[in-house]
Amino acid sequence: MDLIITARSATRGDAEYGPLEGQGLSAAAGTGPGDGSPERPRLTRLCIANEGASAWSGVIRIELPFQKASPRFFLPGFIYGRNRGEAPLRTVHEFPRVREGSADRPASPWWMARGDRLTHPIALAYDAGRVVGLCASPYLVNDGGSKRQWAPGVAGEFLQFCGYTCDIARGTVGYTLGYENAPWSFIQATRVLDRAPLGENCLELAPGEAVELDLELFDYRARSELGVNAAIERAYRRFHQAPRPSGRSPRRAVADLAGALSRDAWLPEDLSYSGQVFELPGGGYRYNKIISTSWTNGLSVATPMLMAALRLGDGKMREQALACIGNIVANSTNPSSGLPYDAYSDGEWSVSGWWFDGLPVPGHSSYVVGQALFYVLKAYDFERRLAGAEHVDWLEFARRALERLDRTRSADGEYPYILSERTGSGLEYDSFSGAWCLAATAYYCSLSGDHSLLGGALSAEGRYYDAYVRRMECYGTPLDTDKAVDSEGIIAYIKALRFLHGLTGDPTMLLRMGEAFRYEFSFKFCYNAPVRVPPLRDIGWSSCGGSVTSTANPHIHPMASNLVDELAYYARHAGDAYAGDRLADTLGWGCQTYNTRDGEYGYGKEGWMSERFCYSEGFVTERYPDGSPASTWFCLMPWASSCVIEGLAGDYWEDEASRVARGPGK
Repeated sequence: MDLIITARSATRGDAEYGPLEGQGLSAAAGTGPGDGSPERPRLTRLCIANEGASAWSGVIRIELPFQKASPRFFLPGFIYGRNRGEAPLRTVHEFPRVREGSADRPASPWWMARGDRLTHPIALAYDAGRVVGLCASPYLVNDGGSKRQWAPGVAGEFLQFCGYTCDIARGTVGYTLGYENAPWSFIQATRVLDRAPLGENCLELAPGEAVELDLELFDYRARSELGVNAAIERAYRRFHQAPRPSGRSPRRAVADLAGALSRDAWLPEDLSYSGQVFELPGGGYRYNKIISTSWTNGLSVATPMLMAALRLGDGKMREQALACIGNIVANSTNPSSGLPYDAYSDGEWSVSGWWFDGLPVPGHSSYVVGQALFYVLKAYDFERRLAGAEHVDWLEFARRALERLDRTRSADGEYPYILSERTGSGLEYDSFSGAWCLAATAYYCSLSGDHSLLGGALSAEGRYYDAYVRRMECYGTPLDTDKAVDSEGIIAYIKALRFLHGLTGDPTMLLRMGEAFRYEFSFKFCYNAPVRVPPLRDIGWSSCGGSVTSTANPHIHPMASNLVDELAYYARHAGDAYAGDRLADTLGWGCQTYNTRDGEYGYGKEGWMSERFCYSEGFVTERYPDGSPASTWFCLMPWASSCVIEGLAGDYWEDEASRVARGPGK
């Protein structure tokens, strides 16, 4: 495990990285115990010193080389495999791609990123049945005038970020003192900046000054790319910080969030909730309706709101949710395709949602359709269990559409990405978005006792596991990312496995559920990034427990907060303490990420919550009225609130009540 250490000096104006010799720098390494396994990584301590007579400023790069065959890289939250570098590059949305020999944006054979671009401070490669990589602190602190790496429990004031690297041409993963976002910096999928000159991103060493750092090095056998998750779990254990206490219990959070949606987002004339709600300077609200059947509106809001209403005993809230669900069930079906339409505007149902112009072909989205059916079934389930109401028409609505979807699966077993508006046939595949069709089918089989579609669901599960989950590369779920690797589709797959395991008792389903959770955990922050932009900075907001959306839209959003019941189910059946710890993070994050008082997040009323949380100022696009940057969006977004509501108002609600009744520690 010999390291390659090079530096790029801002003092000399270096264009590239070169040897330490001639720059006045020296490096000394000491190797501690460990065999490179996830349980016992090899500890290496480095000392980088400035032995010159003048100050040095720049970036120091420490690379771990490996014998290269066909590497796939894993920098959690940033790069998965090749980040779809094998796919065509000319898409509307740009995101970092790894492609050997290419320097055509957005593809490059090498990447460097600041520490807070990653959810875990680790850079890994999987190649020829081995996992290699390194783990080290994401930033430095100033401890009494000396520079040292941060770790939980380490005192000191934040000083500067470090960085992480991968290089397919050289066959390395790496760590940097100082950092670069290179060869490009991706603010959003539609805003990309060129490599910046060295400046505030540099490490500075005075004459005679040294910095010591610890790295954990990994080198172990693995059967597939899923093997990287053992090292990611090790990084979690080493750097974990819990989310800040918000003072809000889960039950209070449900009441706050659902109360705000019922009060401020309900549109009685549309029998729906607004997609976004903005405060007007003179008082009142502006509504950006963008009504969809699910995903960013519709049933993804109405069903969690129904769950909250039933838990809270709120009749008005229940009437609103039932009106939205009933309207979709009664009126949204496209008679030509047999599938529910995706969107609604000005009295018309259609497939033309706000995402329409980014699709490869026009048509129904399996993401929206499958998710809509899942949430119709969940509403049916909760109404039957908690209200004693049997909505037979809801179950029939789902059955008809699911039978139609089952006939569209490819020879591989995969549901389509896009389906024809005219016939309902599959038009585009190669996408994980159909996992929502799988989840809805598994839920239907579980609720109805009708197992006629179960064989097709099991076939689809096998396809999604082999082609996407096993390779740690689930892509093509959100409709606005041009099939970038994402964290949204795995949510549907996990929900499906919960029901498939219950239906079949097959331990493989539980095993794969754990593997799918570990993929999702890789997008979920393990520590609290030092946010330096208000309002998140001033609130003390925590990133731990929040999940990054995708490699194309790299901000935290709350979708994975709806996995509370699934996490509890898996942790209980598998006896997995790691899943239990991640469950605690998910609960804590959801209870601290909304307005607990009017204006707490710089806008809005108590219970308001947006979807976008910028853990790094490198993603900031929102502005205050004076033009200064803001680290969140200033609007209420019901789908976002509903993810937290769904997670807290499900079976967890009853589990929590049981724990309270038993008393502390029982």
